[in-house]
Amino acid sequence: MDSGALLDLLGNENRRRILSLLARKPCYVTEISEYIGVSPKAVIDHLRRLEEAGLVESQVDDQRRKYFHIAENLRLEVRLSPFDFGAKSAYPASADLDLTRCQHISVRVEDRREDDVAQLAAKLEDLKDLERELSLAQRWVQGRLADVQNRLADAVGDGHERLYADVLAALADGDRTVEVLADRLDAPEPLVEGVLETLDERDVVTRESGEWRIAE
Repeated sequence: MDSGALLDLLGNENRRRILSLLARKPCYVTEISEYIGVSPKAVIDHLRRLEEAGLVESQVDDQRRKYFHIAENLRLEVRLSPFDFGAKSAYPASADLDLTRCQHISVRVEDRREDDVAQLAAKLEDLKDLERELSLAQRWVQGRLADVQNRLADAVGDGHERLYADVLAALADGDRTVEVLADRLDAPEPLVEGVLETLDERDVVTRESGEWRIAE
């Protein structure tokens, strides 16, 4: 699901409360209505929108009563800093991702699957601890990103113009042409070209055969 559409959907407090309740247990409309304190009609409307988005599903029990439960296992990340704002597209969580491809983090991965209740409970606590550590690491990375971006912008003499730092970071990552840089940074090509020309005048970057590089 598109991250912007998901943010719009979750902007409603009652829909967030419905999802919070369904994350604990499947519920009927009347249960949800009593829990969040709104009319069954309003609950049905919220559930319809959540179903259309694929976030919840409904089933009918033996008494032909319709109940709802969470359908997706998603993660949505929102970035907000003086240098950046955006949301990563919601993506499904998966226990089968290949973490050996990660170059900057190391996570102990166990292939065996525990069936004993005590082992499963211990594993659950271990994973919660890992989740907390990863959250802490993300906060550290975000802080370091802002610090390095500030220092990089100051180093080229335009601390107030943070686009300079973004252009240099994109060049360091291999982007070379104005068109590619503009597309990556979601900025107008004339603006990016002006930044590059200014950096060229300061001997920070060089241009060869229409491609830009950081000067050595």
